[in-house]
Amino acid sequence: MHPGDQQLGLIFAPPQRRVYAVRELVAALRTEIERSFTDVYVEGEVSNYRPVESGHLYFTLKDGSAQLRVVMWRTQARLLRFRPENGLVIIVRGRVTVYDERGDLQMQAEMLEPKGAGALQLAFEQLKAKLAAEGLFNADRKKPIPALPMRIGVVTSARGAALHDILNVLRRRHESVSVLIYDARVQGDTAAAEVAQGVRYFHRAGNVDVILVARGGGSFEDLFPFNAEGLARIIAASNIPVISAVGHETDFTICDFVADLRAPTPSAAAELVIQSKQELAARLTTLFGRLRQAVQHKLERANHVLTRLGQHPAFVRMPDAIARRQQRIDDMAYRLVQAERHTLGTFRRRYELLDTRLRHQDMRVRLGETRRRLERLENDLRTQEGNLLTIKQSQLVTANFAFVRAAENVLLSRRSHIESLHGRLQALSPTAILSRGYALVFDASGRLVKDASQLKLGDSVRARLGHGEFSAEVKSISRDRPTE
Repeated sequence: MHPGDQQLGLIFAPPQRRVYAVRELVAALRTEIERSFTDVYVEGEVSNYRPVESGHLYFTLKDGSAQLRVVMWRTQARLLRFRPENGLVIIVRGRVTVYDERGDLQMQAEMLEPKGAGALQLAFEQLKAKLAAEGLFNADRKKPIPALPMRIGVVTSARGAALHDILNVLRRRHESVSVLIYDARVQGDTAAAEVAQGVRYFHRAGNVDVILVARGGGSFEDLFPFNAEGLARIIAASNIPVISAVGHETDFTICDFVADLRAPTPSAAAELVIQSKQELAARLTTLFGRLRQAVQHKLERANHVLTRLGQHPAFVRMPDAIARRQQRIDDMAYRLVQAERHTLGTFRRRYELLDTRLRHQDMRVRLGETRRRLERLENDLRTQEGNLLTIKQSQLVTANFAFVRAAENVLLSRRSHIESLHGRLQALSPTAILSRGYALVFDASGRLVKDASQLKLGDSVRARLGHGEFSAEVKSISRDRPTE
């Protein structure tokens, strides 16, 4: 104390000391900082970017040698239109706070915006580069559009002007085409999901030949649902060709790049998807004319070649050679007919001769003649006996019995000879042979069968027995081995 102070009567008490706990000081600082920096914008370069499975984002903002830790919770992170990357300069909006566990100053981000390009444009470029690297934009994977589809699926808003433009064009170009419409929102947060659901519906149903994804013009933000990754992958995976007709001619979306065909406007898409009747008729007329000319030209060439070949000496002599061969064929045909007639006549005469011989060999006729001859001989014998008796009685009463006996012996001998001849005739008679169990077999044409080789299986034959006839069918044939 200064001696002057005592003289003045002033007395100074020592200052009181306040000791803070670490937690209290950190809490006091956090409260003061959060009160002063509730809504601030900070610009810096992203470093140590680390997304976690929970959906939160952690990274550091760097500006020269200074750095600030940043955390973005899941609820705000899922609203981002782009993906933060290391080295990207961004503007962070949020509030500054203190992390109690480490006493670190950090910023809780509520919104991220790329420096220079907007967030939507950056998200568009990032997704475009990603899908291009996967090959979804390659031309070799794009499917051809049918030249004349019968059914067209349209995914768009049923109340939008784009649908009316499409229907008017299709009705004007080809009214017979069928159009199936899937009503989907084309603007807003749910637009991408609804359009993807429409493409997926036609893909699963398989009831259309081509799919049109359409929307009228609008700002980049209005068209941004058509830059969704999920929608792009569903379009790329569709087995049915997809035409993208989103916005105006200068507008490009991710759907335009992954679709099989990009149309500048919905009306242009309707014109691309189907040809008009007039164009088809004109094309058919042109093709028909070209075909007719080609056929006519080919026929003229063939006629010229044929005429030139016809003048060749070999072809000139060919008609004479053909005529000579035709004459030879006619001569051979005539000779064949004559030979056939001669052969048939020979067979006919042989048949008639055999038939005549067979009739002459009829034992009944021969036996009748023999019987009549025997009867005449017997009558003559009786007459001779009567005459002899008369002579005996009138002239030779005293004739020698030896002569009578001799005459009787002669008669007996003749009778025995006649009976022997009768027996031999009877034995030679075919009828007598048949009565002993034999049969005469005739084929279907009436010829006598002497050899089994004359018959075939299934032939009809006629057998004549001693008493009667019957018909039969050949079931089997066996040929006797020739005797040596």
